[in-house]
Order: sequence, then C-alpha cells, then structure tokens
Amino acid sequence: MMVGLHDAERDHMKGKHFPNLALMKISAWHKANGDQVEWWNPLYRYDRVYSSKVFDFTPEDPYLPEDAVRGGTGYRDIPMNQTLPPEIEEMYPDYSIYPECDYAIGYLTRGCPNHCRWCVVPEKEGGIRPYQRWEELVRPDTDKLVLMDNNILSCEHGIRQLEGLAGSGYRIDLNQGMDARLVDGRAADILARLSWIRFIRFSCDQRSQIAPVRNVVELLAERGVRPYRIFVYLLVTADLRDASERVEALKGYKGINLYAQAERNERMGIVPSAAQLEFQQRYVYSGSYRKETWDGYCSRKRLDFGEVGL
Repeated sequence: MMVGLHDAERDHMKGKHFPNLALMKISAWHKANGDQVEWWNPLYRYDRVYSSKVFDFTPEDPYLPEDAVRGGTGYRDIPMNQTLPPEIEEMYPDYSIYPECDYAIGYLTRGCPNHCRWCVVPEKEGGIRPYQRWEELVRPDTDKLVLMDNNILSCEHGIRQLEGLAGSGYRIDLNQGMDARLVDGRAADILARLSWIRFIRFSCDQRSQIAPVRNVVELLAERGVRPYRIFVYLLVTADLRDASERVEALKGYKGINLYAQAERNERMGIVPSAAQLEFQQRYVYSGSYRKETWDGYCSRKRLDFGEVGL
C-alpha cells in the first residue's frame, strides 16, 4: 500500500510549525505493516491519504482527494472527540518524517478538569487522566523532551512523572503553560529541580490568575529560579483592559517573558479585532509593554480603538 501524509500546518506555514504527533504515529503503524509512506503530493496517486489540520484558520488544500482520511481540531465538520484507532495510538512516533525535529514529543496526561470557554480540550479529550510514562516518550538520540500536556499539575500521575524526570539527564519543555493555581511547595520543589530546555511556562488568561502567577514567581525565586526563566502566556480577549492589567501586574519582575495570544476560535465565530492584534503583535511582542502602559502606547501611536480597546 502507498500512503500519503498531509500536514496542513507544515504546508501553510512553510517550515514554521510543530511536528504532528498523529501523523508520526500513523506513519509508524503503516511502515510496521510493510506499507510505503511519504508526504502527499497532489500529482501522485495513493492507496490512502491522511490529512491532519490543527488550527481552524489554516486553509484547506483544495487538491486533497475527497476520500482522504481527515483529522484534527482544524476540520470543523469532524467530531471534536475523534481519536486515532487504538493500534495506531499505541505506536512509538516515526520521527524520520520530520528530520529537523531534534527532540521527543508526547503526553504524560490527557484531558483537563477545567472548562474554560476558549479551550477545546475538555470536549476533545475529556477530564484529566494518566496517559504515558516519561520513559515511553524519550528518544535515544536526544536529551530533549517536549511535553504537550494541557494541565499536568492537576493529575498526581503527571506530578510523579515530572518528579521522575528530575535528575534523569533529560531536558524538558512543557509547551502549553501550566496552571499556577496548582503550584504548592512540593510542585515548586520539583519544577526547580527539573532541567528545562529554555523556559518554565505558565498561563495567565484572566485576572484571577494574577495572584497565583505572582506566588509561583516568588516560590521559584526562593528555590533559585530567576524570573527571566519564566514564560507567561496571556490570552487577549476583546476586553483589553483586562489584558493590560495582567501585563502591568507581571512586568515588574525583571526579565519575565510575557507572550500575548489574541483569542481566535472560528468555530464560535470569534476572530481577533484590530485592537487585539495590535496589543499582541506590536505592544507585547515588540517589548513596548516593558517601558509603557497600553494606554500610553495607544496615545503615543495615536490609536483609537474605542472604549474597550483603551
């Protein structure tokens, strides 16, 4: 059997993308069964084509065959809770299809107990549960492991796995941002002992998370972790006053890294406004937030986004 793989983000973002774990497992399963696997080419004919699309704003390829097996949250007409068949889900990923990837990826836990309006994880994966052990994820050719868990600290299994990684010789990244509200002394001890590829990531998506994030910064500082090692995701909704308050509350920590993400959920009809994109791309991403407030930035740039924007 000749199998073609299509990674919608890989094609659309031209190199600026994250490896697709589902496609790596599909590739591994087909190769284990003697099939030939390659990246889909619209000029060739295949016995089966798999297409994965993560983001709903990534355009669909009009040349994909109608019978292509489609999956991923980016396809709106596919049930959100669609999963890989068990025999494929259990496969160790085929990293050879992404030769530029020099790290292992995977999940220690799946799901999330929260039901944030902007998040698809509870609908897609359900509540939090154990998934794999870290020893099952690592690669023999690299000491780097990128974890994609959505709420690892809400699961005792996840905490124990992180504890096991401390001192293991592997460097990790938790790329989804942890929930600072779940960090107590024990968790802070573990996080401080881990070897990080670059940052320790948290989320601060609403005002109620400001105090927990500040508490985490202090807890980690007591254990020798400086603020410049901390990275905070900031969801930017239409309420920019809320977002600017979170920026002002956190930017005083010297070197802390803030990253704004304008809310986009096309399934719910939510598309970021010009003000949200300005806040994300030019105010925060450029680093202007370090030296001026959002109001001051808009005044200096002579921007008028209305009452909500200012």
